[in-house]
Amino acid sequence: MNMQYQFPRRSTLAVAVLTVFLTGCATFSGDGGLDSVSTMTKERTGQAVQFSKPTTDANATPDTVGQLLQKPLTPDTAVQIALLNNKGLKASFAELGVAEADLVQAGRMRNPSFSFGRMRAGEDVEIERSVMFDLLGLLTMPIRSGIEKRRFEQAQLQTASQAVQLAADTRRAYFNAVAAQQTATYMEQVQSAADAGAELSQRLARVGNVSKLDQAREQVFYADATAQVARARHNATAAREQLTRLMGLWGANASFKLPDRLPDLPKAPNEMANVEQIAMDQRLDIQIAKRDAHATARALGLTKATRFINVLDAGYANTSETGEPRSNGYEIELELPIFDWSGARTARAEAMYMQSVNRTADLAIRARSQVREAYSAYRTTYDLAKHYQSEVVPLRKKISEEVLLRYNGMLASVFELLTDARDQVSSVNAAIEAQRDFWIAETDLQAAMNGTGGSSVQIRTAAPAEAGAAEH
Repeated sequence: MNMQYQFPRRSTLAVAVLTVFLTGCATFSGDGGLDSVSTMTKERTGQAVQFSKPTTDANATPDTVGQLLQKPLTPDTAVQIALLNNKGLKASFAELGVAEADLVQAGRMRNPSFSFGRMRAGEDVEIERSVMFDLLGLLTMPIRSGIEKRRFEQAQLQTASQAVQLAADTRRAYFNAVAAQQTATYMEQVQSAADAGAELSQRLARVGNVSKLDQAREQVFYADATAQVARARHNATAAREQLTRLMGLWGANASFKLPDRLPDLPKAPNEMANVEQIAMDQRLDIQIAKRDAHATARALGLTKATRFINVLDAGYANTSETGEPRSNGYEIELELPIFDWSGARTARAEAMYMQSVNRTADLAIRARSQVREAYSAYRTTYDLAKHYQSEVVPLRKKISEEVLLRYNGMLASVFELLTDARDQVSSVNAAIEAQRDFWIAETDLQAAMNGTGGSSVQIRTAAPAEAGAAEH
């Protein structure tokens, strides 16, 4: 439907000036939204996200990483390296840039369209020119800009959530790697003792001072110790490589140093009576779900605003004809809602809104359960680790000292001494695992409160030493 009216030149100039003004208002931010991501990450992990500009070498490692790797890693330095160097996290920065580009685009008018027509009939020539502007886009620009702003904020939350998730995964991998290395070192010591016991039993067997049963027991102990060493070495390598991948290291930097043993347990566990409320306030996934529901509601408002008017273009037009004065005016192009009244589109938006609301409620319920489970695992693993540290290991040490005294006093045989050594293996390994489980449970608790998952620690119903005793 085309309508021709007089369109003064001043109105044309006003439209042009308005277009330039609106286009100039939508610009990119200086930090690309990363400062907010870094702040949210630091509040939840203690480490800020550092963004470095891309270099010509995609695998170039910043000098900061090399400096951090000069000393044995700590949990904090491992997280710092991962946040600085992990390529997957850097890829998420590009998604944040896409969201900001959409925000800037929503604040700019669509480019005007220009049409030109020339008709000739004999000596008569008719020329028609028009410039069309997206009038509806101009009217709905504030709504669209608000929607894209909320989507950009949501993208910031998602990027921060990925950074917090990476920090938690790195801490878990760190404790697994240190514990696996500690276990491998201990199992190598056990293998040396088993080797000495097997050699001693062979010497005694040659002079007839040991039965075939005792000799077979020492041989199988050595064989089992050899298999366990191989398994422990592989587990240490696998755990170390998992940490290496999360920190984004390769080449010479992959030969970083780990401490010989896990960190000591704290003197007392943290008492948290309001973990559920902390989770509701801090969890990034809940904030993302809430913003998604709000954005869907806003989008529903935009759907209703454009329900009957889908396309509305306005612009300047003039027509000139041979021998006739030029005609100036404006042209409006409107899509008529004859076949599609947008009822299906509105119903779809309403269904999507209810879907996001119910997802938010379901996420809140699961978050409360996850944080309660994570806190239970945190307290239980602390109590278990403390129990091994203050009860089981000291008792095993006392038993070994008593057996050694009896052996030195010729009241116990060498095989009783070696049997006690076998019994110590399970207790020591269980103590290392209990200490590792505590630190992983502490990481899981922080993750559950920040919105990156729940407990990953499995509490065993029976320790290896107890299971072995039950078999005998």
